[in-house]
Amino acid sequence: MLIDTHCHLDAAEFDADRDAVANHAAEAGVEAIVIPAIERANFTVVRDLAGSISGGAYALGIHPLYVQRADDADLDALRDAVKAALGDPRFVAIGEIGLDFFVPEIATGEPRERQERFYAAQLDIAEEFGLPVLLHVRKSQDILLKHLRRHARIGGIAHAFNGSAQQAQAFIEQGFALGMGGAMTFERALQIRRHAVDVGLEHLVLETDAPDIPPAWLHAPDRRNRPGELVRIAAVLSELRGITPEKVAHATSANAMRVLPRLPAAIMADSD
Repeated sequence: MLIDTHCHLDAAEFDADRDAVANHAAEAGVEAIVIPAIERANFTVVRDLAGSISGGAYALGIHPLYVQRADDADLDALRDAVKAALGDPRFVAIGEIGLDFFVPEIATGEPRERQERFYAAQLDIAEEFGLPVLLHVRKSQDILLKHLRRHARIGGIAHAFNGSAQQAQAFIEQGFALGMGGAMTFERALQIRRHAVDVGLEHLVLETDAPDIPPAWLHAPDRRNRPGELVRIAAVLSELRGITPEKVAHATSANAMRVLPRLPAAIMADSD
C-alpha cells in the first residue's frame, strides 16, 4: 500500500481530468489519498471529493496563505464543520494549517500576527477534538514548534519538511511524521535528502502536494504533479535508504496510519 498524505486533488488544475487522475493513482498502487482543505469555501468540496474516490480521506483547515482573506467567522465555521465531520470515517485531521514566512508580504507585521492567531486557534480546535494536524512549514519551524508546545501533544504531519536536523527531531518529539515528496527527488535538495536517509524510517510519510512540488522527472510544458507520481517518489526514497520499495511502502503507510489514527477507517470505508 502507498498513501499520499497530502494531495490537493480539488485544485482547478485537475478540473479537466480529475477522475482519470484519481483512477491512474489507484491503478499505480496509491490506495489512499488525503485531501486537505485550504479555506472555508472548500470544506464541502474536499469532503465530497474524498467520498467520491477509492481510498479518499480529507482534512479541514485554513491555510496560512488564505488567512488574509478569512475572518473570525471562518474559525467558527471550521469548528462547526469539524464537529459535524466527526462521524464521517473519511475525516482524518485538521489541515492544511501552519505558518508561511517565505512570502515577504505576510512574513512580518500584522499579516504575520494574523497568521499566528489563526494557527493558534486551529491548534485549539485540534486539541479540543483530539485530532492531529497537517502542518504547512515554510521558514517557520521554530514558531510552529513554540505554539505546539503550548498544547497537549497533538501530532500529525509536518508537510514538505525542510528544516534542520534539530528541528526535525523537535517535530518528531511532538508526535509528528515528516512528509517526503517531490522535492526529495532533486539531487540538489541536499538537506531534504539527508533527512530522507538519516531520520528513522518510522518517522517518514510520503506525499505529493499535487498539483504542486513536481518531482524531478516532470518537465515543461506539463509539470503538473499527480498522486500517481507517488510510486516513483517512493522508489527514490528506497534508493536513498538502500532498502526495497516494498519496505518503504509498508513502513510509510503504517506511519501515516499511526499519526492519522482515523485514516484506517477512511481506507476501509470503501469496503463497507
